[in-house]
Amino acid sequence: MNPILTRDTNFVHVTFVYYLLLLSFCTAKKYLVVTVSQRLKPTMCSLVLSPSPLPTSSFLAIRSTFSKFQFCPLPFSSPPSSRVVCHVGSNSNAQHVTTDLKFVLHDALNASGIDTTHARGAREQFCSQIGRFTGIEKETSICINRCVDLGRTALYIAAEDDSLVSHSSVPLPVDDFVTRLDDLSMDYCPHYSPEYDSSPEKFLESIERFLYVHKGFRRATSNLLEPRALYLHSVLTHRSGSAAMLSLIYSEILKMLRLWGLVYFDAEIFFPHDAVTLPKGYHKQKSKESDQAHIMTSGNLLVEILNDLKHAFWPFQHDHTKTLFLRAANAANCVDRSNFVGESGSQVASAKAAQHRLDRGVWTSVRFGDMRRSLSACERLILLKNDANELRDYSILLYHCGLYEQSLEYLKKYRELKNSSTQETSSNSLSSLEEDAVDNLMMRLNLVLMEQGWTRPSYARNFLGNNSEPW
Repeated sequence: MNPILTRDTNFVHVTFVYYLLLLSFCTAKKYLVVTVSQRLKPTMCSLVLSPSPLPTSSFLAIRSTFSKFQFCPLPFSSPPSSRVVCHVGSNSNAQHVTTDLKFVLHDALNASGIDTTHARGAREQFCSQIGRFTGIEKETSICINRCVDLGRTALYIAAEDDSLVSHSSVPLPVDDFVTRLDDLSMDYCPHYSPEYDSSPEKFLESIERFLYVHKGFRRATSNLLEPRALYLHSVLTHRSGSAAMLSLIYSEILKMLRLWGLVYFDAEIFFPHDAVTLPKGYHKQKSKESDQAHIMTSGNLLVEILNDLKHAFWPFQHDHTKTLFLRAANAANCVDRSNFVGESGSQVASAKAAQHRLDRGVWTSVRFGDMRRSLSACERLILLKNDANELRDYSILLYHCGLYEQSLEYLKKYRELKNSSTQETSSNSLSSLEEDAVDNLMMRLNLVLMEQGWTRPSYARNFLGNNSEPW
């Protein structure tokens, strides 16, 4: 027999035996070394076992009993363009319409001399994540979603807003905060006990005791104007966050523990709709029908995060009994004031003060909103194809910015989608006021169109280019 062939055959045999031994060890200890093309996406993962000696930094040398997964995300490349193709999906109150929409915020800031390189980069990464959404994935619980990395997506939201506000030459270190989020699962391992395997309730209680007692995470106060409660990187640092942020952190821990084989039952998170309750886990098979309304899906979680930001930074914070659009329309005098019975003088003064700040170029103010971040939230909500009303809200903000041409473009698109919608229009008083305000705003913008040089206002309401901060 050929000696070279014999030597190669022996090597194959030895290598195969080594594979079997290593696989047996990993199975006994619940270890998996996984290379994942996208973080937490088991459908594209493969088992990798190497016959070479493992380095000291490998999973065998980690101080915890459980290993961390080694993720290899695929690089994403996106053409540097401010054009966005917006497909209004079935979740909105309009039929499927494809429109080429041009967002304004980054270009307006660039024209004012503000570098938006990092903000654009974070927006592109956000789009790359939500581009993986399918109709089914959007309606999948945050405890089991696979295609979209919700933690990383939330950090890209924070990275864009951080760049818009700080004008820093260094982007937010997203990867470092992803590692910090993953480390929470590692830190739980010493708190795990085999006795929890007999009771899903005890297992979930141990996670909540670790998260809310040992780590000290807590619900922020009902005042959502505190920015650090709305951004994931701040919540990981200060341990105080909104219900959406705490639910996201809880779900990321559950998904990591499920990949390690510790979660053997159908775990779900009860998302609270009040201002004080903490997100709690429960065994879905033992749940009640009333619990279904508290299941948070992947798409709805991102909408909840962005809506929190939109409400917190909306420039018109007066009269919380009205919708955001009506507050802005009221400040623009697009609403019939005779319909506002019992409106206090302080509310009227607040609306006038908000408009006066914008006219003077004060585009952000403590406790009175931030036009940059509210515009950014509206743009990303439009990208999520959540609701046609986002086009209307974005339009009224552009009107207050003095960007009349773009405001009319988005208002027309809103009207087009509303008219083509097959859903019934609500007939409550607020909806009627909103539609009247839309009519008045449309009429005013068309009158402005008739004036000479309407796309270049003679006066400068250029608050986007004003770098002064009120603090």
